[in-house]
Amino acid sequence: MDSTSADAATPRSLPRRYGPDDLARWVPEPNKRRGRTAFQRDRARVLHSAALRRLAGKTQVVTPGESTPAGQDSPRTRLTHSLECAQIGRELGQALGCDPDLVETACLAHDLGHPPFGHNGERALDEAAKSCGGFEGNAQSLRLLTRLEPKTFGPDGRSVGLNLTRAGLDAVLKYPWPRREDKHAYGAYDEDRAVFDWVREGADPGRRCLEAQVMDWSDDVAYSVHDLEDAVQSHRLDLVRLRDAGERRELLDLTVRRYRPDCVADELGEALDRLLALDFWPAGYDGSRRAQARLKNATSGLIGRFCLAAEHATRELYGTAPVLRYAADLIVPREIRLECAVLKAVTARYVMAREGAEQLRELQRTVLTELVELLAAGAPERLDASLRDDWIEADTDAARLRVVIDQVASLTDRAALTLHATLTTR
Repeated sequence: MDSTSADAATPRSLPRRYGPDDLARWVPEPNKRRGRTAFQRDRARVLHSAALRRLAGKTQVVTPGESTPAGQDSPRTRLTHSLECAQIGRELGQALGCDPDLVETACLAHDLGHPPFGHNGERALDEAAKSCGGFEGNAQSLRLLTRLEPKTFGPDGRSVGLNLTRAGLDAVLKYPWPRREDKHAYGAYDEDRAVFDWVREGADPGRRCLEAQVMDWSDDVAYSVHDLEDAVQSHRLDLVRLRDAGERRELLDLTVRRYRPDCVADELGEALDRLLALDFWPAGYDGSRRAQARLKNATSGLIGRFCLAAEHATRELYGTAPVLRYAADLIVPREIRLECAVLKAVTARYVMAREGAEQLRELQRTVLTELVELLAAGAPERLDASLRDDWIEADTDAARLRVVIDQVASLTDRAALTLHATLTTR
């Protein structure tokens, strides 16, 4: 399709360093309202999408509505995580010279393709979708943005999703390569290769643009820091445990196994020691208002530490001029990445491995596996109205299965459980 766009013709306040190719849309559109940049339009489209709203009912680390040992029932969801990631990414990107609306759009959209029940659901759908090429949350995000979320249609009458700019879609690509046998994570399914190739036109194979790198680091920062806050506030983690020799050894071993196999426990132990020695590290937590404030200040301090380190290291290499797209890479010091990895392991050990969690995950995998089977057996009548035409037009069993996977992936946690209960009692 033609890659020119009216957005590129009148970028009234957009920095000139983003050119017409960056602003192009898969299907050209007229500029609907003066005064808004192409990236502001992208941000608005994601912000107002149904896919973003559905993230409110999707698991981040614990199931939405699940009670905690402290009796709280409002843990972070995929939506709150995405909003927090967006705030972090917007400020870090802007500090480096990236367009803040572009980075915020990428952060808001980066998890849109995640299915019910978080990464556990992703693994279940990958198994269920083997015969049509597997399932990957990041590839599903691109598919949703360029096909499934209803907004714009091409001259041939087919949906092109939100029809974001090329730079906007490229910034979402955490893994900028199509499905490959040697890569577990990837950014596009085979059937979405045409739009993926259009997005990546002119880019070095496998290289992420700077905005995507900022999004990815903001995702890591938000995940590691905010989930630590949730673990403490819910009383699943007493921070004193991190100073116990036995707990420390198990935590560091887990960090090596799951997040940093390139490290030894001693190097990660130094990272943990640096965190524990921070002036703002919360000494304890009893649920009081002062303790909540200390914990929130620690959260802010950690985010500032991780983002400023990346900003300063990047500036040290590239200077003070604005950098964007493929003119630079985000530099995150190794010691900072190790500190972030240790915090991820804290969540994995004290929240994800909580008592009863594996039994719950097994149930969730069963629900999604059976949902795929039940919907496929009753298609197209059992499919959502927005997907029935896709199923009817599909010319292979694999293509029809992909449509079923699209529906299951779109469900919230509660919707998946409810639909499964309805279909299994018929």
